[in-house]
Amino acid sequence: MRRKTLVVMVKVPNLGRVKTRLGRDMGAVDATWWFRHQVARLLRNVSDPRWDVVLSVSPDIAGVFSRVWPNSYPRMAQGRGDLGARMVRAFRELPRGPVVLIGGDIPGVTRTLIAQAFAQIGPHDTVFGPATDGGYWLVGMKRVKPVPMGLFKNVRWSTKHALADTLLTLEGQSVGCADTLQDVDTLKDLQKIVL
Repeated sequence: MRRKTLVVMVKVPNLGRVKTRLGRDMGAVDATWWFRHQVARLLRNVSDPRWDVVLSVSPDIAGVFSRVWPNSYPRMAQGRGDLGARMVRAFRELPRGPVVLIGGDIPGVTRTLIAQAFAQIGPHDTVFGPATDGGYWLVGMKRVKPVPMGLFKNVRWSTKHALADTLLTLEGQSVGCADTLQDVDTLKDLQKIVL
């Protein structure tokens, strides 16, 4: 059995460079603090001997050498391009085996949910964890077939159409579905989770 890999996509939490929409609502300092601590909590919640955890970091050089994240996690640079181009790069560059990608800003992610997503990859080529806003918090691929050439092309990121647009790029791949979760882009999103 090929080794499973969980990729957590993160940015170095520099003031004003992460969670900018949240920062407009609550201030850049508080948004940056929230993101840094959210990612640290997430990494504790998803680390598991059943899969390898790799950090996909941005900006590339600063992220690879940053001391913010524990050194125990291997790092890969996200590279250039929109979110889709950066995710495709991870799917194509990692060693063979199932890969699941998540962002760092979803407080509800647990080991159980990650294990369920990997289980969905068993009978399916691809799995998505929908977000309540029409996007998705998780995407995973079995990677037995080649990654579709048009994967993530023309996706309207950060809109209610992101998941629907992405599904159109899968070129005949079978799709499984993980649980729906709330991601955090605004203070209103954060209040839904906290309250």
